Amino acid sequence: MLYFISGGEIIFVFFIILMIFGADKIPEIARGMGKGIRQVRDATQEIKSEIKKSSKNNGVQNDKIKDDINELKEDLNDITDSIKRDL
Repeated sequence: MLYFISGGEIIFVFFIILMIFGADKIPEIARGMGKGIRQVRDATQEIKSEIKKSSKNNGVQNDKIKDDINELKEDLNDITDSIKRDL
């Protein structure tokens, strides 16, 4: 289930944060959050590149994997289509 935050709720949360931390601390907190998000993004990119390197070094071929996945998708679609027709 997805929950969406409306504009009024965002303003309310921002107001509470402003009351707790004060106006002078908010830019400092935002900078810290930005640095944290950047570190997570960099770590994710590093993990992706390591996976790609190791798959190339171990002889894993992306085209072969994609072909196998597409073949499985087609088989699954055939099965689900026959089930849909039976209903």
